[in-house]
Amino acid sequence: MTNVKSFLFVVFTLFIFSCSSEEPVRKNIVLGSQRVNQFVPLLEGKKVGLLVNQTSWIDDTHLVDTLLSKGVNVVKIFAPEHGFRGDVDAGGIVSDGIDASTGLPVISLYGKNKKPTSDQLQGLDVMIFDIQDVGVRFYTYISSMHYLMEACAENGVELIVLDRPNPNGRFIDGPILDTTFRSFIGMHPIPVLHGLTVGELALMINGEKWLRDSVTCNLRVIPNLNYSHDSLYSLPEKPSPNLPNDVSIRLYPSLCFFEGTNVSVGRGTYFPFQVIGAPQKEYGAFTFTPKAIKGMSMNPKYKNVQCYGLDLRNDTIIEGLRLQPLLDFYQLADDKEAFFLKNGFFNLLAGNDLLKQQIIDGLAEDDIKATWKAGLDAYKKTRAKYLLYP
Repeated sequence: MTNVKSFLFVVFTLFIFSCSSEEPVRKNIVLGSQRVNQFVPLLEGKKVGLLVNQTSWIDDTHLVDTLLSKGVNVVKIFAPEHGFRGDVDAGGIVSDGIDASTGLPVISLYGKNKKPTSDQLQGLDVMIFDIQDVGVRFYTYISSMHYLMEACAENGVELIVLDRPNPNGRFIDGPILDTTFRSFIGMHPIPVLHGLTVGELALMINGEKWLRDSVTCNLRVIPNLNYSHDSLYSLPEKPSPNLPNDVSIRLYPSLCFFEGTNVSVGRGTYFPFQVIGAPQKEYGAFTFTPKAIKGMSMNPKYKNVQCYGLDLRNDTIIEGLRLQPLLDFYQLADDKEAFFLKNGFFNLLAGNDLLKQQIIDGLAEDDIKATWKAGLDAYKKTRAKYLLYP
């Protein structure tokens, strides 16, 4: 327990002395999607497809409805993980269907079909991507954007990305992905916290020739206004079912590593990615019991089993990438052989097999982070070529 208490004290101290007291805000920032006069004229006389979800709002109107009201010929909607309405569990089945509100066909890009096919893009002149990201490599919306770019490039379809702020945009941290561990939760040689908006990342994907066969997409980004990477931005809509608030979004880069272990991140509660725990009592005095929650998690880890651990909702907000909770829980684990799941998911999240070994070897957080420095320094030079914002 000493390690856990020490961790909380250190995090609280860092928060007091290093974090701004200013609350996250949205005022003055104009989203790419709100700059309707910049992109609607580009759609005149064209057949349009959209890759959108529940975050694709312009003030109080969904992008689909906005475009239809302006006479844009929207032909198809494509849906990422969690679905068009954002109510499908993580990893859940996103099915094709018809949108009840507009009558438009909805095509799933999550499951076996992650990349639009030539048939699905046939007849389209332009695609629009407008989805709120959280600035973390293993968040799958950017993987969906990658495959959309690739498909557009291969089929001669224009792509317009309506940019949105990165709520973790102040941070660049974590190991650079080793492409040997490339997967849908990590497709690019970038750090866990990449410090880019989706628009900037799309420019990087194109510029660095990361699409298959080095093709490039006919890409246009509609930038945000009055935004910088230092902006504190509070999301008006939860970006996915288990990131319900600003606290969870800031904790997500650090706590998601636990998804590759036998520790719960609170799926099956109304405060996911704000608590960590498992049935082992040594993990902490705070308790929670994961339950089936429709639209969030129907089969969470340790369903109906009481877990012991830490409640991080009120102590502070961990910002950036912190490994200490992971290191502490590994040291407290009574069965270290069982701590990391056998399916290799942890290595896919890390983007390498080194981090797991460093944890097993007992390296301190600072020593682990020191091994990332050279890669991060090189990445920052590459990143600088694609920045749209200070």
